Amino acid sequence: MRPHVVAQLAVSLDGATSGFDVDLARFYALATLWQEDVTLIDAETIVAQENEVRAAPRRGSRADGPLLAVVDDRARVHTWDSLRELGYWSGVLALYADLTPPRPPDATTRELVTGYEEADLLEILTVLGRRGVQTVRVDSPALTRTCLDQGLVDELALLIHPVLSGGESWYDTPRLHLQHAGTEVFRDGVIWIRYCVAI
Repeated sequence: MRPHVVAQLAVSLDGATSGFDVDLARFYALATLWQEDVTLIDAETIVAQENEVRAAPRRGSRADGPLLAVVDDRARVHTWDSLRELGYWSGVLALYADLTPPRPPDATTRELVTGYEEADLLEILTVLGRRGVQTVRVDSPALTRTCLDQGLVDELALLIHPVLSGGESWYDTPRLHLQHAGTEVFRDGVIWIRYCVAI
């Protein structure tokens, strides 16, 4: 049985995920609601922040933190040690496919290999479930879209900012049926709204 999967995004009123300022402290404070066992993210998100990750203080792994699992089909992430030591996660797990380029022979990052050309998200979640993982939080727009397309998201949480950014909408695939699970409005006009994804 796969874990409960929550997708959390910060978006503008017109559905973009970029082009506006996000209060990251609030975003991650709200994320603690789920007490996830695994934070699932894609390589593109990590690669886009590699310079910041390398420059960030290394606080050491957080024993009670979630595991960071990164879908990295092309073996593009090279900051595994830095990610491990940021102080947010208990460890890191590289999610590869059969055709992922070879890794250095001295690589120490734990791996899970699924799928042929691309990592198989359903198999990944199934394996994590067998390992005792109960809750996974997806923290990436592209990966959220893929998980939704594959019917792998149980809960969707949007932190909606009162701005029209003119950016590309985060979701443009088949219609979703959602059941409202809660709303909170902050003084600055930001709205936090949660939905259960109907089957």
